[in-house]
Amino acid sequence: MIEQMLEYNKQFVETKAYEQYKTSKYPDKKIAIVTCMDTRLVELLPAALGIKNGDVKIIKNAGGTITNPFDSTVRSLLVAIYELGVNEVMIIGHTGCGVQGMDSQEMQHLMRERGIDDEHINLMKHCGIDLDSRLHGFDDTEAAVLETVDLVKNHPLIPKDVIVRGYIMDSETGELKVI
Repeated sequence: MIEQMLEYNKQFVETKAYEQYKTSKYPDKKIAIVTCMDTRLVELLPAALGIKNGDVKIIKNAGGTITNPFDSTVRSLLVAIYELGVNEVMIIGHTGCGVQGMDSQEMQHLMRERGIDDEHINLMKHCGIDLDSRLHGFDDTEAAVLETVDLVKNHPLIPKDVIVRGYIMDSETGELKVI
C-alpha cells in the first residue's frame, strides 16, 4: 500500500498538483485544534468547520486529549502560540472514539501477542513509564475533553489571553456540540 502512495506522490509532484495548497506556516485564523487521529475525521472535520489548508494548526493524537502537561501535544500548542501566532484553541473530541473504554491491560496483552516480550514491557516500568496510566482510555468523552480544556487553560506556560474551548463532533454528521 505504501508503494501505491509513493507512486501517487510522484505523479502529484510531477503534475504540480501541490500548487493549490500553497500557504505559509502561519495559520490564517490563528486557531489550533487538538483532536483525535480517527480516520473518520480526516476530511470530515475540516469540511464541517469550513477550514482549508493554511487556516489552522491541527494537532492529532489518540483520543484528542492531553494526559500529561508536558507531552508532545502541549509542546505543539506552545509552538503554535509563541512561534506561529495562535490565540484560540479548540479541543475537539468525537462520538464513538476508539480510545473510549480502551484498557491498558488488554493493550499490553495485544503487545505480547505481536511479539513484544515481558522484558521490554517491564523495562518501560523501570524507566518510570507507567503503561497503565499512559495506555488507558476514558469512559466519558465529554469529561475527557473538559479535563483537557482545564489542563490547557491552567497550564503555567499557556498565556491567560489564549481562548480555550471544548467541543464534541458527531463522527457521522460533523455536527459540533459546544461543551
